[in-house]
Order: sequence, then structure tokens, then C-alpha cells
Amino acid sequence: MNALLILPRLFYGGLVWLANSPRKLLLAYSILIVVCGVLYRHFENESIGDSIWWAVVTASTVGYGDISPASWPARVMAGILISVMVLLVIPLITAHFSSKLIVNNDAFRHEEQEELKANLRVTRALLEEMAARQGITLTSEGSADPPEGPSDR
Repeated sequence: MNALLILPRLFYGGLVWLANSPRKLLLAYSILIVVCGVLYRHFENESIGDSIWWAVVTASTVGYGDISPASWPARVMAGILISVMVLLVIPLITAHFSSKLIVNNDAFRHEEQEELKANLRVTRALLEEMAARQGITLTSEGSADPPEGPSDR
């Protein structure tokens, strides 16, 4: 299969994998902060504490301005960090918590669905039996069309 088709699927699968686990999402965020902090330290020759502080402030998009990148590799990394946070991490966190808050209390459980299907089968059989007694032909089984009535013939 073409790599251009596989990469988006893998990327989407990775996002779903991250979004469905707050622990994984928090771990990914922490790794992102540490990696960017270490890279910032390398690019800008800052202390590790200041570099991690820069990564946290930049990732949160607060940007106090007390520390800012001067070199172009650090600026590129800052742009990537901000973009990843704004376009991926924050929406994933929001989506996760939103999905937990929105619960459909009217949704049927599997057992309820099976019971309804069984009841519909019994109802269908009774309806076919009654129709056969009256000489009415019903549509094929599984059809969503209503049965033919006397005026439809």
C-alpha cells in the first residue's frame, strides 16, 4: 500500500490512542516539554531549569517574554511546539473531557438491543401469520418497507 495513504491512518490512529487515555496524553505532554526543554538548552545555551520553564510557558501559549529564542533552530522549534499544543494537544484534552461529560443515558445496552430484536422477530412472525390468514402479502423479511395493505393490491 502507498506510504502516503498509510501515514495519515497511522497518525489518526495515534491521535485516537492518545485521546482515549488521560495518562498517555499527560505522558506525551510531559515528554514534549522535556524534549523541547533539552533542545532549547542545546540551541540557546540556557540552564535546564530555564529551558524547561521556557517550554512550559511556550506550550501554554502564555509567553511571558522573560525567555525567548534568539537562534533560528530554537525559533523553529518554538513554532512547532506552539502549533502542536494549539492544534493537537489542547484539542485532544478538550475532546477527552467533553466525551466524558456527554453521556447518552438513553442509549440501549447490548442485552436490551438483543431483547428488542427478538421481540421484533416474534412480532414479525405474528404479523405474517395474520396477513397470511387474510390473504395479504408482506414485503420480504428484513425490508424496511411497510407491508402491503388491501388498497395496495
